[in-house]
Amino acid sequence: MPSWAEFEAAEPEFASRVRALMTRRKHLTMATLRQDGSPRISGTEVQFADGQLRIGSMPDAIKARDLIRDARVAIHGPTSDPPEEDPGGWPGEAKIAGRAVAQESEEGGHNFVIDLDEAVITSLDGGLVVESWNPTRGYRRFVRD
Repeated sequence: MPSWAEFEAAEPEFASRVRALMTRRKHLTMATLRQDGSPRISGTEVQFADGQLRIGSMPDAIKARDLIRDARVAIHGPTSDPPEEDPGGWPGEAKIAGRAVAQESEEGGHNFVIDLDEAVITSLDGGLVVESWNPTRGYRRFVRD
């Protein structure tokens, strides 16, 4: 599964836009899987460093326990409403899906590096524009009316 650096190398312009949207504000939303398989939504923050997308959590946090048990994760960047007067001027929103790989933590909390299954940007331009990338099929863009 590709690292953030591998995604950037494969699709530099798209990866740059995903990163910009994911870092517009500090607080993002992530989904993990509970022990019974149902989804859990939690807040998170992301960091981009050394070619990696990273998240952390406090010691013994439930979201960290979810990820240690089942590494699948989705993270949705901060959102804003499209401007009514110019919906096409909306930068859109970004989402990633992947696997969280636990890292050693000196602070006593939990640190994870996210390897990517998929990155997506949705925006508006005469319809709903969906741009996506995954390591198997690469980059795609389509417009839904």
